[in-house]
Formats: sequence, structure tokens, C-alpha cells
Amino acid sequence: MAGSKIFLRQARCLKMASSLYSQRGCLLQARRHLALTCPSAAKIAPPRRPREKVEIPGLEVITYGERMHYVPGLAKPVYPPWEKDYKDPGYYKSPPAQEMALYKQKPCYVFNQRTSMLEGVRQAAWLTKTQVNSGLPPHLLTLAESLESRVEDQSERVQNAIKHARFWDTTESRPDKEKYSKTLLLNLLHLCATLQSSSSAQRRRILAENYSLAATWRRGEDLFQVRGQNGLLQCSMDALPQVCEEKDISATVDHVLETFYPVSPTIDLQKVNVYKEMNCTGFRDDYLYPHAHTLYFLESTDPQWKLKPDQFRAKMFMFAFGNALARAHKLYGTEPQSLLQRPITVQAVGSNGRIFQFLVFQLNTTDLDQDEGIKNQMWLDADVELYDFAKVRPLVKKKQVKVPAGLSGYKAEAFRKFLALYLHGAA
Repeated sequence: MAGSKIFLRQARCLKMASSLYSQRGCLLQARRHLALTCPSAAKIAPPRRPREKVEIPGLEVITYGERMHYVPGLAKPVYPPWEKDYKDPGYYKSPPAQEMALYKQKPCYVFNQRTSMLEGVRQAAWLTKTQVNSGLPPHLLTLAESLESRVEDQSERVQNAIKHARFWDTTESRPDKEKYSKTLLLNLLHLCATLQSSSSAQRRRILAENYSLAATWRRGEDLFQVRGQNGLLQCSMDALPQVCEEKDISATVDHVLETFYPVSPTIDLQKVNVYKEMNCTGFRDDYLYPHAHTLYFLESTDPQWKLKPDQFRAKMFMFAFGNALARAHKLYGTEPQSLLQRPITVQAVGSNGRIFQFLVFQLNTTDLDQDEGIKNQMWLDADVELYDFAKVRPLVKKKQVKVPAGLSGYKAEAFRKFLALYLHGAA
């Protein structure tokens, strides 16, 4: 009897203990869940404000420099900068701009390969004192129409060049734009080069890459420069013939340059005070191919330096002008010439792998100071499509094939214009 009472008392105690343990376990579990809802990372502490250094005249600052270790309450020692007895390019510090040998009070506005001008072609036309004409010159259009079957199996070989750049030269599902644009340009140039056997003038050309250009001129009270590397250049032993006759050149006197007031013409140009006035074509004086024939540009895929279409055409415009101006300064000197004895012609082709821009520039004068007088001339044929689509996989919407896989919408006119500019001066 006594044993049963002891057993019941122990069972009652165990029951009370289990209920207390379950309640405590629930609290711990709730705390555990609350802990998981907290953010896993703490907030970044705000940066500490640097202490103001107080200098009291007549009092010497006591530092822990002599003790060679940190001591609380003592100031941090300040040592003079270590000057090495040899030149270390890794730790070179340039002097202030005012102390440099090439520093000038008058600034220079520089256009380089990464400049994105706000007004695009209009701004470039004002800076270079140029009359802008839409479309290619008539004799180049006539030449392009006559080149429908100049290359054997021309249409098929051009389409194969496009397919090689878009499909066959990569194993990726979506090829890189920068890669296929360059591959397509080189394929088209190689296709044009198959005609070298039909003309000796085509064998007097060469392609140059990564050359540096510099051209300087004055426009009003400002000084301008075009400099930098500008894509692929086709050089020639022979200069391109002038596009316009003398009566058309004289008629440019009546042309009024378009302005974009209140926007400044120097907007988006790099303003520098350390510069050197120089004119350099990028090659030595005894170079066998001194004449610039055609410049080839590719759109940049870097989102930081990607240009809009109008800014991209302005880049082609400025570098074609820069090559012509640098050549004119080599031939006729740096003194302004109101009318060149022989105008200088330079061509430019731009592409993003599908759409082409064709440009022909003729430098008639180097007297760019005032708006009056003879103007330079430029012809621009913009946004010429080579094809519509090049899809690795078909584009399907609502169970219907909108765009089939492969190449579609090939347009032969674009390659004929490309070939006409290539054969200009040799056809």
C-alpha cells in the first residue's frame, strides 16, 4: 500500500516536470524561430569622420614614434614622404598641370575614339565647316549598280560570309556581337580582295590597324584636335580622285552652316590644357602607302563606351576629316589654304554586323576659322541593312514561326555599295 502511494507521488511529480519542460521547450523553439527572422548581415557602419588636427603654436606634439609601438594617449607620428634614389614607375606622381612643360593657358578641345557628341553629325559638320549631303555621290551609285555580278557567284558567297560570321564561327547559341561583326567585315574585305587580279591599282593598297592619328585646327577663337586610334585603315599608294568638280566646290560658298544654339559647339569634347599642337598621319614620311583610302569602323559593345547611331556616324565623320586634314598639312603646310590645289578624299564604312553606314568626305579647304568661304563636303548613306535576321533557332510566338532559323532577308544592295567604295579609284 505504501509502495503504491510512493509510485503515484513520483508519477505526479514526473507529470508536472514534463509539462514544465514542454512549456520551456516551446519558448526556446519560439525564440529560435524569432532568431531566424533577423537579418543575416549587420548594417554597414557609417564611415568615421577624420579627427581634426589641432596645432597649438608653442606646444610640441608628443608622439609614440620613438617607442616604435602604439601607446594610448600619444599622438600618431607623421613622417616625411620617402624619396627613392631611383625612378619607380609604380609610384610615380605627376607634377601639377601648371608645372608641366606642355601646359598652356588656352585650352584645346579634343575629339577621341570614345567621344559621344550631343548633336552628332550636325555638331561635326559645324566643327569641320562641312556641307552634308544625303546619299552617296552619283558616280559611286552608278558604279554600285554595275557591280551586281562583279564577283563570281556574288550573292551566294556574300550570304556564306554572313553565315560564317553568325553561325559557323562559334559554338555558342548566341554569338558575341563584337566577334561576329569583326568576322563579317574581314570576310567581306577578303571577298573584295579576290578582284585584285583584275586591276593593278588594287594591289597598291594595304590594311593598317592600331595607328595613332593627330590633327589640329582652329575654329573661331577655339583650338581643336582629333587624335587617337580609329579602327582599320586601308592605305594606298595612289590618292582617291576628287568627287566634285570645281564648279560644285565653288557653289559651297552659298551654303549656310547649321547651328544648334544655345548648345555650345564644344559640348562633350575633352577640354585639356596640357597638349602639343601636332599633325601626324600615324606613319613615317617615307611610308610607301601614304594616302588614306577607306576607314572601317565597328560599333563598340562595351556598354560604358557604346555610341548611339548618330554619335557613331559623327565619329566616322571626324576621323575621316582628321585623316584628310593631317594629309593636307603634310602636303601644303599648316598655313590655312582657302582652296586646296587638289582636294583630298577619304571614305569611311561603319558596321554593327548587320547595318552599314557609308561616308565619303572631301576636304576642299583648311581655312576653317570663319563660316564664310568655301566649305568641305561630305556624303552620308546611313542605315543600310545587309540582311534582316540571322537566327540560330526560329522565333516562335503563339505556336507560329515568325522568323525561321538561318539567314533571312538578304539585301544585295548593301554589299554593292560596300564593293563600290572598295573599288573607288581602281575600277
